[in-house]
This record gives sequence, C-alpha cells and structure tokens, in this order.
Amino acid sequence: MKMNLKIGLNTILFAFLCITQCYSQTAKADSILYDFNHRPEKILVAAHRAAHQNYPENSIAAIRESIRLGIEIVELDIRVTKDDKLVVIHDRTVDRTTNGTGKVERLKFDEIRNLRLKHNEALTEEIVPTFEEVLLEAKGKILIDVDFKASPKHIDKALALIKKHKMEDHIIFFLYDHKLSPKLHGKSPAIQIMPRAHNLYEVEEILKWDYIKVIHVDESFYDDALMKRILDANVRVWMNTLGKI
Repeated sequence: MKMNLKIGLNTILFAFLCITQCYSQTAKADSILYDFNHRPEKILVAAHRAAHQNYPENSIAAIRESIRLGIEIVELDIRVTKDDKLVVIHDRTVDRTTNGTGKVERLKFDEIRNLRLKHNEALTEEIVPTFEEVLLEAKGKILIDVDFKASPKHIDKALALIKKHKMEDHIIFFLYDHKLSPKLHGKSPAIQIMPRAHNLYEVEEILKWDYIKVIHVDESFYDDALMKRILDANVRVWMNTLGKI
C-alpha cells in the first residue's frame, strides 16, 4: 500500500509539473501575441535564421536557444525538396551549410536528411529540420517569421501544416510580393501577413488592407514621418539590422 501511495503521489506530481510547464509555455506565447497585436510601440526581437551564434543556422538547436534567451520571434527559411517535402534551410543549395552538395529542389528528402549541418565550418550532429518539426518545437513558446523561399505554388502545403497544428496565430508570413497578400489572407485569415514594401507607394497600398499589422520596410526609403504614419495606423514597422545596430 505504501508503494502504491508513493507511485500515486509521483504520478500526481508529474502531472502537475507537466500542466504547469504547458501553461507556462502557452502563457509565454500569449504574452508575445498580445504585445504584437496591441502594443506596436514595443520593440520585439527576431532571431535571424534562429540564434545561430552557438548553433547551426535554421537548426532545432538554434530555435531552442532562441526560446531560452527569451527572444520573441524566430526567422526561418522554408524550401521544398525534389519530393515536395518542406524543409528549413536558407540557401538554394546545401553546399554552404551542410556536408553535402546540390540544389535543395533537386535532392530528395532522405538525401538531405542524411546530411549534417555545419557551424563555423565545423560539422555538427544537427540535421536539416522539416517545417513540421519546427512548428512542433516552437508551439506555445515563440512566434515564427516564415521566410518562404519556395515557389508560391507550395504555400498551400505550408498552410496545411500550420492549420494541422493549430498554429495560425504563431505565424508571421513574410511576402516578397505584397500583391500576394489578399490571396494569402483569403486562404488563412488568422495568419499574420508581413508584406515587403519597396517604396513609399507600396506602403500606402499595403495600409489600405486593414488585416495587415506589420510591414517590412527597406532602409533605402526609411523616413521618420513615414514610420509615424505606419505606427499611427496601428501597424508595426519591421526593420532588419542583421548585426548592424
């Protein structure tokens, strides 16, 4: 009886710890979402290709490090393999970041999966993650800035995975072509879209869409008055530093 009681108490304690941890993670994501949606004046930090100072870029380890550091957003690059698997890797080829060679779109997923990621030219045990693995790792802990480098025809595949894991409110979907925004919004209204503006005219065009809450602005036409115009519309300004502060 004493043994059973001990087992029962351990089970209750384990369940309590799991519930507490899950609540803490959800509370973290909810807090970031609140700041993103309701406090456009607050600066949020995004880790480019995840926190890659100590771990390979775009790796699960770098995402975990971003979460540990309390970073609000992790930026990740999505590409598609020859057999239509969405993977997280920046370059068109695997040459720079892995011990392999070849274009991502011409390699099958199993071929890419057998490669190892590099960090500062040294080979690691980290592998190229799938987009789905990244979603599961980030859920409840951090927002994801999706830099979709695959062809737009594959966007539906990404949206299906996001919806499958109920992570629409965790995603900021970056679009190089702002004119794709209405189509993407129609497919998934809950996902935040971040179109890139290349000039003042495009900023004004984007601001006409009331569902846009963040605009990627190039420094080439950065202007304090324009930034105030965007913020007054209750829209965030996204500026890249990429190490230049």
